[in-house]
Amino acid sequence: MHAAYARRLLAVERTAEGNAHLGWLLAFVAGATNAGGFLAVHHYTSHMTGLVSAAADALVLGRHQVWVTAVGALLFFLAGAATTAVLVNFGRQRLAHSIYALPLLLEAACLLAFGLMGAWLASLQGLLVPATVSMLCFTMGLQNALITKVSRAEIRTTHVTGIVTDLGIELGRTLYGMGGTPMPANTTRLRLLGGLLLAFAVGGVVGAWAFKAIGYAATLPLAGALAFLGVVPALDDLTRARGR
Repeated sequence: MHAAYARRLLAVERTAEGNAHLGWLLAFVAGATNAGGFLAVHHYTSHMTGLVSAAADALVLGRHQVWVTAVGALLFFLAGAATTAVLVNFGRQRLAHSIYALPLLLEAACLLAFGLMGAWLASLQGLLVPATVSMLCFTMGLQNALITKVSRAEIRTTHVTGIVTDLGIELGRTLYGMGGTPMPANTTRLRLLGGLLLAFAVGGVVGAWAFKAIGYAATLPLAGALAFLGVVPALDDLTRARGR
């Protein structure tokens, strides 16, 4: 990944191409993190629907530890999304070029911590599941809020339901059209949505395979890619600040 490409992906002035490429990359990361995290703690952490349902089931069945874990995960996802909003607004107020880089750098730090500390957490009875689920949910909240702000709510990367729904709407529009007359397919939109779905699925396969092969360290390459992507515009801002 070249520095110029990293700058384009996180540029303040957004383009449809930049949004799509960033969305595909983050969908891959989300798929890999979600699948690898499931193998680690038997919980999916990239979408909140299942966690809210798990909390409801646990409440009714009296499974208090499961309920606490699910509610805590939901709150950490919320905290991650809020943190992204704070970091982006902080950067905007200072007219920084790295306003979208800070959440990515924090996400990279979380994945790095998971990769380095996962085995240690696994040795602590009762701590692995809540700590890991909370950390990964915070990470996914960071990421989903970032791509939402970058694309003005056109792209999601941490869950597939919305992607498949949008794909179905676009396909239905193409098949039926106005007044029963088929309309030309919006190939740009279909390519974006299809790419997000494929990236999440491929990321899931790669993440599951990597975790099975090397364990918690499987998140380290993901952390490295995100860190490189974020550090380029961050260093650009530091260079500008020193030159003033």
